[in-house]
Amino acid sequence: MTDMIKSFIALIVSAISVHLAYIGFVRPQADLIMQMAKQAGQSAPRDILVIMKDYEQEICIILMIWAGYLILSKCMAILKDRYLFSVDLLDQSEQQGADLHSALTNLESLPVETKSTPLVMTLMASVRRYLITSDVQNTSDAIDSSIEAMAIRQDAGNSMIRYLIWAIPSIGFIGTVRGIGGALAQADQALAGDIGGMTNSLGLAFNSTFVALLISIVLMFMLHQLLRLQDGLVVDTQDYCEQFLLKRISEQ
Repeated sequence: MTDMIKSFIALIVSAISVHLAYIGFVRPQADLIMQMAKQAGQSAPRDILVIMKDYEQEICIILMIWAGYLILSKCMAILKDRYLFSVDLLDQSEQQGADLHSALTNLESLPVETKSTPLVMTLMASVRRYLITSDVQNTSDAIDSSIEAMAIRQDAGNSMIRYLIWAIPSIGFIGTVRGIGGALAQADQALAGDIGGMTNSLGLAFNSTFVALLISIVLMFMLHQLLRLQDGLVVDTQDYCEQFLLKRISEQ
């Protein structure tokens, strides 16, 4: 199953589960709380369910869960392959340069999941370059180009996460505009003494932005942790290639 399909399934599961929670618990309970407050002649309380009850907050929660899945899946993929940095994947090349052929064969025979990791892909490209040119400088250039391509792929892979982190506050601002518009439409009722409708609309305006900004703060923190892991992967891959490949071929 490809990452795109897994991501799409995660979005559907998130949307369905959050919507069921809203129609089954959040909105009925929020309506009950607001009804009780209205009967008591009070304004809507600052209860968490009342704050979360509107459609904009529901969409923000769905996107938060989806973005969280995308971030955590990338973090887990990096952490899962960390053991490779403690293994000498080129141990067939210890004796002489010709053994790099068997080392490359071993790398190509690794399982698909292992062979598709950035470290193994960089090693295979670098070993191929050395076997073709027998030049250390060309091999070093191949490592640098592979590392640069890996960093570009990682940055491109984060584009959807960045979009979601931008979109969530925007959805909150849409709720703000909708709430303020609703409040202005009920200005006549407020002037007549019934301010309930206006306060409810203003509550939507501020609650949606409040929730969206809180979610974006959490997701930005998670994104920075992912970026830290990705930067560490780039540096560790560079160090590994210098220690296990460049050092060996330069000493031959």
